Amino acid sequence: MDGVDGGTSHSSHSATVDLSRDSPAVVDLTGKVHRLPCCIKYDGPTSVSHYFKPKPTEMEVDGLRVEEAYFRGRKLHGTTIALPQGYSGFILGKKSDVKEGNNTKSDCWETNATFQNVTVWNHDAMPSKDDAFLRVFHWFTVANALHKPVTDEDLEFTCID
Repeated sequence: MDGVDGGTSHSSHSATVDLSRDSPAVVDLTGKVHRLPCCIKYDGPTSVSHYFKPKPTEMEVDGLRVEEAYFRGRKLHGTTIALPQGYSGFILGKKSDVKEGNNTKSDCWETNATFQNVTVWNHDAMPSKDDAFLRVFHWFTVANALHKPVTDEDLEFTCID
């Protein structure tokens, strides 16, 4: 029992996300977002470009231009994929916790950076359209089809007997 009145105290939690891109603090990281096949247990600042130097190659696999880089002595092959038309990538940062009335806690997130493409790296294989990460992009087409409004013309071509 928590409360003075003998009842239990309930707190609620809410979150807000600000996806504004107008702020001068929002950085465009297009061409600088990478998905590496490893886990890095460090989240502080570092001069990544001093150590990680991707280079284009003459190779193309499944219509994907192959890039090459080394990370901690291991050779990586990757490809840069543009996000589908109408989509953007966001890197969010948490603002300080906001306390509201009635024991409500609110997390506020703001846009720190945006990007329009991502480079996906493999260690043991060349990039291909069969990569699990790249196959995820097919779901954008499915989602668009599922959420597209149905028109009268669409209904005319539907036969239900």
